[in-house]
Amino acid sequence: MTTPSPTAKFLGYAGLIPFMALSAFLLLLPSSPHKEIAFLSLLAYGATIVSFLGAIHWGFVMQQVAPDRLLLLWGIAPSLLGWMSLLIGSSNGLLLLTATLCLCFLIDYRTYPKFGLVQWLSMRFILTVVASMSLALTAIFV
Repeated sequence: MTTPSPTAKFLGYAGLIPFMALSAFLLLLPSSPHKEIAFLSLLAYGATIVSFLGAIHWGFVMQQVAPDRLLLLWGIAPSLLGWMSLLIGSSNGLLLLTATLCLCFLIDYRTYPKFGLVQWLSMRFILTVVASMSLALTAIFV
């Protein structure tokens, strides 16, 4: 699948709902008694998503005759950064996730063309921008 199918697009964009909803909740209701669980939910969801983005690279390696060790290493880096963001918590954890999402996109921008997946990059860019903005705005203003 060299271009995102309608289902992939639907699921990708639907994956932004937790980012936007939790961020909006925290920004609009900063004194809510549910603030802590919403904040932790946003952190955990972000960590889950960056882990998914890293795992894609293992899928690439599984298609290769001679495994690319750098892709394998990169494949685990987002998971470790996501885990660190949970340990850090607070706004700094959200900022680490923001940076990780941006780094994932930069790596993907260089990697996807090698696998004939250039057509996925425009969707990935939009997903990265919206998710990153949700995390960053929450980190800065909550």
